[in-house]
Amino acid sequence: MSEQYLWYIPNTVEPGHRGDDTTAGWGSIEFSTELARTAEDHGWGGALLGTGWGRPDTFTVATALAARTTTFQPLIAARPGYWQPAHFASAAATLDQLSRGRVLVNIVSGLDNPAAYGDTTTDPARRYARTQEFLHLVRRLWTEENVTFHGEHFQVTGATVAPGPYATAERPHPTLYFGGASDAAERVSAAEADVQLFWGEPLEGLAERIDRLKKLSAKVERRHKPLEFGLRITTLVRDTTEEAWHDAEEKVARMSAKPTELTWTGNRRTAVGQRRLFELAERGEVLDTCLYTTPGKVGGGGAATTWLVGSADDVATALRNYRKLGITHFVLSDTPYKQEIARIGDQLLPRLREFEPREPAV
Repeated sequence: MSEQYLWYIPNTVEPGHRGDDTTAGWGSIEFSTELARTAEDHGWGGALLGTGWGRPDTFTVATALAARTTTFQPLIAARPGYWQPAHFASAAATLDQLSRGRVLVNIVSGLDNPAAYGDTTTDPARRYARTQEFLHLVRRLWTEENVTFHGEHFQVTGATVAPGPYATAERPHPTLYFGGASDAAERVSAAEADVQLFWGEPLEGLAERIDRLKKLSAKVERRHKPLEFGLRITTLVRDTTEEAWHDAEEKVARMSAKPTELTWTGNRRTAVGQRRLFELAERGEVLDTCLYTTPGKVGGGGAATTWLVGSADDVATALRNYRKLGITHFVLSDTPYKQEIARIGDQLLPRLREFEPREPAV
C-alpha cells in the first residue's frame, strides 16, 4: 500500500496555536493558502484541517484551498452532529470531482461545544453508534444509487448523490479516517473506517491496538478492504540531536510558564485516548527512542501531548519503527507551522521515502 505524509493546518482565527508566534493572518484565505502551497512545495501530500466550533468552517476552507493548489489534499475534519450524512456525502463528492480526487475525510466524534450548533447527542455510546451509521451511510451514498436507509439516527429514501466521487480503480471514494481509543470507537473503526488514526503512543501500545483492531475487524465481519493505520503526532526536528532536545526543553519551559495560553481545551477528562497519553508521563520522560511525554504535563493536548524529538535521522528511525507495525499514514506537525512545514518536509520526508516498503504491510 502507498504511504501518505500529511501536515496539519490548525484552521483558527486566533494566533498562538500551540505556541506558533505568527501574529497576523490567521483565518485569512491568503495565510491558509500560503500554508497549503508551502506544504505542496516541500513534499507533503496535503494537510489535516482542524475543526471545532468557533473556528472557520472546515469544509469551506478546504474548498478554497483545493481551488488554489494543484496536488494538495485537504483532510477535512467533520462531525456527524454538525452534518447530516446525505448533505456531507454530496458536498464531499462534489469537491472530490472538482479537485480530481483530492478529498480526504476525517470523521470526529469527540465533543467540542455541541450545544452551540444544536447537537444534543452527547452520551458516548449513542455518539459512537451515530458515527458508525454516518460512516456506513456516507460510504453507501458514494458507491450506490437510490439508497434507502432507516437507522436509529439517520434516514434517507431513494437517495442518489450526483455527481459521485472521483472514482478510480485504486480509490473508489475519499478515504475515511477515524480516531478513538475507547472500545466503542474501535468497533466503529473496525467496521466502517478506512484508516484508524492513533496519537503518539509507544510502539508496544500501538502494536497491541493494531492487533486488537485486526481481530475486531474479523469479529464484526468487516465488509470493506482491510483497515489501514495512521499516526498523528508532533515532530520536533533539528540539525542535531542535542539541538533538538535543547529546543524541546525550552519550548516545554515556555508552555509551563504560560499554561492558560497553551492548554488544550478538548474533552481531556473523559477521552480515553487522551487519558492514555497523559498516563505515559508516569512511565518516564522519554519512551522508546525519542518519544517525549513531558509536554502533556504542562498543557499539551491531543497530538501535542507527546512529541518525537531529535535530528531528522532520529525521528525518521522512530517513524520507520511505527511503519514496521503497519502504520502507513502519517500526519505530522510542529510550530511555527510555516517554518516547520519546510524544515520537516525537506529534512525528514526524503529520509522516510528512501525506505518506503515495496510490499504491503501484513
